[in-house]
Amino acid sequence: MVDDADLTRLERQLGRTPIPPVRVACRCAAGWPVVVEQPAHAPDGEPFPTAFWLCCPGLVRAVSRLEGAGGVRALEEQLASDPALAAAFDAAVERHRALRPEHALGIGGVRNPRAVKCLHAHVAFALACPPHPAGDAVLAAAGGIPVACCMEDR
Repeated sequence: MVDDADLTRLERQLGRTPIPPVRVACRCAAGWPVVVEQPAHAPDGEPFPTAFWLCCPGLVRAVSRLEGAGGVRALEEQLASDPALAAAFDAAVERHRALRPEHALGIGGVRNPRAVKCLHAHVAFALACPPHPAGDAVLAAAGGIPVACCMEDR
């Protein structure tokens, strides 16, 4: 359940009015949303293919730094060279597709099952719907969930 306090916190975290989430899937130690589950469609009816949205500003920044340093390509290379990681990744993608059967898309809204479009989406999925070892590895590289960063950021 998402209450008014969660919606207020999400607006503060995102800097905009959020698409009303289905639920808060993960919280930080201070109780702020870290990941929210999004509805399959936005209020205007447009498809929202990503099931989980990373909303912690500190974690979003840390993952953005990883993306900027070539993290998407690095993860795709790991998937190509590590059969166990690739199998776990494929299983996570299939679980995401089961959550969004009307879209039949992978994590981050991708059509290619082994494409890594967005590290943020993989971290969000790892936190909300474990196991997802690839997302866990990105989360670890990003430094994990910050402690009370939302209270410090604003």
